[in-house]
Amino acid sequence: MMAVAIDPVCGMEVDPANAAGSYEYDGTTYYFCARGCLEDFAEDPESFLRA
Repeated sequence: MMAVAIDPVCGMEVDPANAAGSYEYDGTTYYFCARGCLEDFAEDPESFLRA
């Protein structure tokens, strides 16, 4: 079974092999469902990672 990632912007499940994009931040690679989510994350990663 393929591992599933969670888009940190919208919360959608993303198959890393078919992700719209990825971004490495603080030693972790994040995967995104759409380019817009990746761009939002890249502008301010911390705002999406705060719980």
